[in-house]
Amino acid sequence: MNKYILASSNNNKITEIASQLKNIDILSLSDLGYFDEINETGLTLEENALLKSQTIYKIYKIDTIADDTGLEVDCLSGEPGVFSARYAGVYGDSQLNIKKLLQKMDNNSNRKAKFRTVICLKTGTKELFFEGVCCGHISHKPIGLNGFGYDSVFIPNGYKKTFAQMSLLEKNKISHRFKAVRQLINYLQSL
Repeated sequence: MNKYILASSNNNKITEIASQLKNIDILSLSDLGYFDEINETGLTLEENALLKSQTIYKIYKIDTIADDTGLEVDCLSGEPGVFSARYAGVYGDSQLNIKKLLQKMDNNSNRKAKFRTVICLKTGTKELFFEGVCCGHISHKPIGLNGFGYDSVFIPNGYKKTFAQMSLLEKNKISHRFKAVRQLINYLQSL
């Protein structure tokens, strides 16, 4: 069985992705003792996923899986997008990011949004991309305790609750990350 590195230090993301890769040997960055920050300097989700996968592959020479995810809100012309994790200026402060998002959307009736995940698989010979999208809308306030990031304000189409009100199992059946990981799994199983 091939080994793959999952190039993320976000434990929530690792749990979400690894739960779907049960029959694949996955190493996390912490398993490898890698704790340096990989600066996400790309201007697109694709560029950031590629940057992370190339950085880790270059060091360990093991096929590497990396992703980047963005929340794209219609009335904000796609913001926060590639800057989702640092929308309020501080990387990874979900409460500040949500507060800024809701303030910018205040009194706006168009609350359509989508989560988009791009996964890059870097091997010794190629770089492959897999994308997943989940459409929905933004609630007027945070609801729910599960998940991370913008999960407490994102209501997927066809549901009356936020991702943060869903179990991981329920979320994984419909999420953007699930869809991208499913494409990756299908590719790996075809080898």
